[in-house]
Amino acid sequence: MKLRFLFGTLAVIWLAAVTQFSAEQSKSVWDGVFTTEQADRGAATYKTACSECHGQDLAGDGFAPALSGSDFMGNWNELSVGDLFERIRISMPPSGPSAVTPAQKADIVAHLMNSNKFPAGTAELEPKTEVLKGIKIELKK
Repeated sequence: MKLRFLFGTLAVIWLAAVTQFSAEQSKSVWDGVFTTEQADRGAATYKTACSECHGQDLAGDGFAPALSGSDFMGNWNELSVGDLFERIRISMPPSGPSAVTPAQKADIVAHLMNSNKFPAGTAELEPKTEVLKGIKIELKK
């Protein structure tokens, strides 16, 4: 009897953990994962740190990829915001990735999300790859 109770309790705990993990993994860019203020800060940082290569309009320059529109979505659809953040974190700007802080890079990602017409919400993107990996980039809601 005690063994059944123990297994039943463990099953409930396991199910709760799996449900929580699934809920965290099912977040999408359509769920309002950045704030308007964060996107505005990101736009300012983007202008000084990224626009030289990617353009003021985020359209790219032939060498640097577009960061908005169908080209951007074709490259990032079904990946995570964490994947995008990590790419930017470790390699951008090419002249010195450490010149822009992780917090500023999260702001830039918020600007990219905003520019790609994803809705703003009430919480800011955290500058942590493992947290951002739980947010999926999806072309359609």
